[in-house]
Amino acid sequence: MLFQIDTFPTPVRNGAGKRLGEQPSIHPTTSIRDCKIGSWTEIGPFNMLAESSFDDYSYTSEYVDVIYSEIGKFCSIARNVRINPGNHPMHRVTQHHCTYRRARFGFGEADDAEFFAWRRAHKCVVGHDVWIGHGAVILPGVTVGTGAVIGAGAVVSKDVEPYEIVVGVPARPIRKRFPEEVIEALLAIAWWDWDRATIEERFEDLMDTPRFVEKYSPVRRV
Repeated sequence: MLFQIDTFPTPVRNGAGKRLGEQPSIHPTTSIRDCKIGSWTEIGPFNMLAESSFDDYSYTSEYVDVIYSEIGKFCSIARNVRINPGNHPMHRVTQHHCTYRRARFGFGEADDAEFFAWRRAHKCVVGHDVWIGHGAVILPGVTVGTGAVIGAGAVVSKDVEPYEIVVGVPARPIRKRFPEEVIEALLAIAWWDWDRATIEERFEDLMDTPRFVEKYSPVRRV
């Protein structure tokens, strides 16, 4: 005898089957510290976000870490992604965190504020409509341009241009998503900054890139 099983166990993603809204949807297993989270966002299970901003409509899957970073609108972040992993002080005699988490090891009354200020200064910036694939790592100080794609498992150590696709370890560009004239038009349109009513009105146009550029581009070529 065969049994039909549609779903087992109950999905753990926060709000499964639930409509998102102005209030961020944050899974109860996730840890957030000193962050700004936008509307229509979804933060998945077992995430950790610290001292970062996460703008409207962006979402994460499971086991994502985001530290000292700015994430734009409409970003899609897959499982096991790490954005801005902590640097260790390679210039010191020892790289061990006892030199900056001093209180924990009894080497001082307080931690090394200067070291953590150095970490914060090397923030990551992720533009709008960026897709970050499963298991990717974006290293400290990297900027990822709007519309870019980060391949699964990539380790991104250098800035990524808008609408560029990068893969590998270390990540390298393989192509752009669109021709340069289309990229220029999309950046000029900046549709991700439209208000909710405008997006709803023009939603179907998002499915057809040539039509979208033709209708909304402020760029006029002679």
